[in-house]
Amino acid sequence: MKTKFILFATLCFSITGFSQKSEIKDAEKALKDGNSAAAKTALESVSGAIAGEDEKLQAQYYLVLGKTYADLAKKGDASAFEKAASSFTKVIEVEEKSGKNKYSAEARQNMSSMSADLVNSAVEDNGNKEFGKAAEKLYLSYKLSPKDTTYLYYAASSAVNGGHYEQALKYYEELQDIGYDGSDMVYKATNVDTGEVEEMDKTQRDLMVKSGTYKDPVDEATPSKKAEIVKNTALIYTQLGQDDKALEAYKVARENNPGDVNLILNEANLHYKLGDKEKFKELMAEAASVAPDNPDLHYNIGVINMEQGNLEEARESYKKALAINPGYTNAQLNLSTTYVNEGNSLIDEMNSLGNSKADIARYDELKQKKDDLFMEGAKVLEDALKTNPDNQGILTQLKNIYGAMGDNENFMRVKKLLGE
Repeated sequence: MKTKFILFATLCFSITGFSQKSEIKDAEKALKDGNSAAAKTALESVSGAIAGEDEKLQAQYYLVLGKTYADLAKKGDASAFEKAASSFTKVIEVEEKSGKNKYSAEARQNMSSMSADLVNSAVEDNGNKEFGKAAEKLYLSYKLSPKDTTYLYYAASSAVNGGHYEQALKYYEELQDIGYDGSDMVYKATNVDTGEVEEMDKTQRDLMVKSGTYKDPVDEATPSKKAEIVKNTALIYTQLGQDDKALEAYKVARENNPGDVNLILNEANLHYKLGDKEKFKELMAEAASVAPDNPDLHYNIGVINMEQGNLEEARESYKKALAINPGYTNAQLNLSTTYVNEGNSLIDEMNSLGNSKADIARYDELKQKKDDLFMEGAKVLEDALKTNPDNQGILTQLKNIYGAMGDNENFMRVKKLLGE
């Protein structure tokens, strides 16, 4: 009885293995006939027992499974991409473990083909503004072809475009972990017939130049994307409210790119958000030294100085902004306001004075100083009107200054310009 039982058990095992081979062959036939749904059904019927089979049969099973799901993905089932990818990967894992390589080459070929399908599908998703789906497909393309690190970079970009910040953060952190640089060489030449500069791969470009149909070959290195990645990482940390991590990311980014004015500005804005206006002002001054011809930088330094009551420093900054851009309306308005604010600061002392001869003399002195300051503010705006005569903001502020000064003639003139 014991011997018979062993023979019976062996016989059952053999029948089970034969059944799985049969189902895999049925799946292959269905797949060849274009019926991936039937192939999937056949494979599902043996999925529970495949782990107990030998490596050769396992590798064959996972290859057919991968091809089945790849076909389903091509036919519109976007969820099938991931299953196909994991199945092809499993083929390679099984054969690396067994030391055999019967199906690995075909698995890799299918992975390469599916990677291209994923990228094409992701491009379509991006065009339809389905950025989250596009990001997932591009990430899967990268997993299928890890040497194509650009897919990971574009996955992060798609996630950012869709506002999927945590997803994007995962991709950006992975890019930094693998040391992604993103710099490249672009090959260009001028078309002799059209005179236009065209971009192509190096081999083609060199052949075209050699044939005489193109001339003036140029090799252009595209810049590294490391700074952009760290900057975007910091911006995402800020978006997610992780300000400490954002500041650390800016620190790293600026060490690598000290002359990137956008990094300085982004860090400055974060300090402003956190209430550290002194650090904001310090960084804005640094940014202005890096980009001295940027009027917005000088304007923003003026704003923060004005908020802190540093009116002379604010004026200096507004004047620098106007020297670069004479038509900078907000700088004109704020420069005028610095004079008005200083004049208004004298009113409390004027109102506190009594009727003594000394107090009256002091009052007259302060009033003259106030009026002179108001007039300086008015002059700034009168000059602004020469190039921007219809600006309602300038006219309104000018009318209010003349009204506060009691200058009725100019008050009525500006009021008329306002159409009141």
